[in-house]
Amino acid sequence: MAHRLNTNKQFMIGNGILAFAVIFVVVIFVYMSLRLQRQKDAERNFIEMYTITLTRGFVGDSLSLLINDSVLVNQRITEEPFSIDVRRFAEQSALLIVDNATEELSLFELGERGGTYRFEKENGEVKQLARR
Repeated sequence: MAHRLNTNKQFMIGNGILAFAVIFVVVIFVYMSLRLQRQKDAERNFIEMYTITLTRGFVGDSLSLLINDSVLVNQRITEEPFSIDVRRFAEQSALLIVDNATEELSLFELGERGGTYRFEKENGEVKQLARR
């Protein structure tokens, strides 16, 4: 008696192998794209600079200046104007001015192009002055 070829079984095995090959190729491409994106984000350097100046009303105050979650200054302001230059280090940046005595928080958004930001304190409220 001659052996018959079981074509249905061969067809199913072939389809299964092809399906695993497609899944393997998709996993490799997803892994490579995520790895490339991570390397691209890690290499991002910014050239923009922020100049933050406290013009008047801050003498004698104990302040903390933060950009996003990074502390730039945590000290008592002894002279005016107080100025600090900072290189941009994130896609979006926000300046937080915290009065350490009262724990009052003033929040200001910083632009993507850097620039000079001037602030004054009047009646206990921190205000941003017009940019030049």
